This record gives sequence, structure tokens and C-alpha cells, in this order.
Amino acid sequence: MNQPPASDSIDPSVLPVASAQPTIETVLQKLPPEAKQWAESLPWNERRYVLSLCHLLCAATPDVQAEFLDEYTANGLIAKLVNNHEIKQKVRDNLERFRISTDLTEALVRSYIRQFYIHSVQDARCQPNLFLESALRIVASTEERNNIFNYVLGFELIKMMFKMSWLQHERLYRLQRNQDDFVETYIKPIQHTHRLNQIIVPKDEKLFFARREYFVQPPDISEKKLVELAIATFTTEATTGFGFSVIRHHKAFSFDYEFIYELNQDEIFS
Repeated sequence: MNQPPASDSIDPSVLPVASAQPTIETVLQKLPPEAKQWAESLPWNERRYVLSLCHLLCAATPDVQAEFLDEYTANGLIAKLVNNHEIKQKVRDNLERFRISTDLTEALVRSYIRQFYIHSVQDARCQPNLFLESALRIVASTEERNNIFNYVLGFELIKMMFKMSWLQHERLYRLQRNQDDFVETYIKPIQHTHRLNQIIVPKDEKLFFARREYFVQPPDISEKKLVELAIATFTTEATTGFGFSVIRHHKAFSFDYEFIYELNQDEIFS
């Protein structure tokens, strides 16, 4: 009589396919060649240190990961970034074109690296692994490091728009080639944040002669609050993409300082 298989016996047909599982070789292959060679050359005691660091970093909250990465990578990133004179000059030229007085010093770049990590944490609350992956790409890739400068320009432009009155928003979007897209992408989110945080409070906005009080007055926002609102309103990707488009295409963001800021404020009644 055939006996049933023992409870701890395993049918080979249900075993997972070995090739479907990541191996140490496939993991190491994802590293840059220099890093792979270094990892494979480590003696056992030093490999333990690497494993301990990996464990602690993966177990940490996104906020702690951001703080660690800032402390661990900022000096090296700054050394790489300050030597990239071409893109740095492009950012400076654009800041000057938009009459933004921010000075692109080493201290400012360092503060923006830290802010980039913090902003990425805000974006990645549901998927913190994507944040860590993004940070590693920045460390490893020149192209990704350039995104720090794209982010700086994009964020400075977003802050500029946050400080505009709604009348100035109206003038700004009139200058754009694709007005509807610009309004949906930038103006509406900013004005929604103004409303939500009681920075601009429309009163009787449907009454023509009641518009002036809230429509013309520039928002009064502290620098700290401004940064918080910009981070909460726009993702890192959107901010970086905005800066990249402006650097790459001069006409991606049309701007006329005199038209936006210096026309008669009473024009809305004309």
C-alpha cells in the first residue's frame, strides 16, 4: 500500500525557479564597475561593516535617511557641482533674467542639496525606496547631479510666483505660449495654496469692484513659510523639470518684468 508523502516532503515541481531569484552576482552587476570591484575585494570584517550600514539605512525612516545622506554626501556633491561651470553659469544667467537676487554660492548649493533630499522625502512617503534610489543616482551620475542645479532654478522660479499677486499671475500667464497648460500646472496650484493657507482670501470675488483688495495685494509670506508651501505644492520632479525646461529652452518661460510688476495697478478698472 502506498504511503502518503511525509508532511515535510517537498514536491520539486513547486520549487521556485532559481534564476528568478536575485543572486549576489546579479545584485553586484547593478553597481558601477569600480564599486563592484571594491565590494568584492573587501575582507570579511569590512563586509560586516557594509552590511551593518545597509541594514541601518534601510530600516531608518525617510527623514533619517535624508539627514544621513545629506551629511554623508553633501561635501562630495558640492565638490563635483562647483566644478560644473557651464550649467552653474546658465542658472546664474537665468536668475539674472528673472531679476532674482539669489547668489549661487557654495553655501546656497549645500542648503539646496539638503532641501532636495527633504523634498524627495515628502514625495516618497508612500514609496521611500524610490527616494533612496533617486539619491543614489545623484551620487553616481553626472547627469543626475546636474538636476540639483535644475532644481535650484525651478524652485527659485516657483518661489517668485508664490510671491506674486493674482493680478501679476494674470499678466504672467498672458505671456506664455500655452496659457491653459501654464495656468493648470502652476497658477492654479499656487492660488489654491494661497487660499488654503489664508494668504489670499477672496471676498466677493464675483463682484467687480470688490476684486481689488485681494487681487492686487502681493502675498506676505516669510521665507521659511514660502519654502514649506512650495515643497508641499510641487513635487521634486515637477520642480526639477521646470528648471530643466527653462535652462534648455529660453522661451519655455516667457517673462517681462516691467509688464508684470510695473504697470498701473488700477488697470483692472479700465
